[in-house]
Amino acid sequence: MPLDNTNFPLVWMSYDEEPGHDHDEDFAALEASFKRGAPFVILTDTAPIEGHEHSQEEKKRTVLWMKTHKAELRTLVLAMIVIEPSTAKRMAFKPFGVAFAKFWGYPLRLASSREEGIEIAGKLLSERAGSAGPRVQPGRGGA
Repeated sequence: MPLDNTNFPLVWMSYDEEPGHDHDEDFAALEASFKRGAPFVILTDTAPIEGHEHSQEEKKRTVLWMKTHKAELRTLVLAMIVIEPSTAKRMAFKPFGVAFAKFWGYPLRLASSREEGIEIAGKLLSERAGSAGPRVQPGRGGA
């Protein structure tokens, strides 16, 4: 799940990863975002592949990392926004959202387009910051 935080507070995540991808780099990118001390939103327009399973070692490493960063996940990550044009696929994600929120500590939101996803992100960031919320740029950076 490569991460691109060059357009912070929009952190773009991709589920398109090369074989042998180093997930430690992903965790390091999230930690770098935490160190900014400001709330952010994770967005993705590449939904998880159906049937993709992580190894037991990957699951264990993720859970240990999450326990270490539980406070940051709950306070700084406002949501993950999955951009999915297909209404049927968005509907299929809804039940997963409850389990996702319990596991990660932040909600899963769904959007039908990049524009809608960025709009949702902007609202979440503005709500957190108050009426003078940060201006969100629609770019995606190098990803």
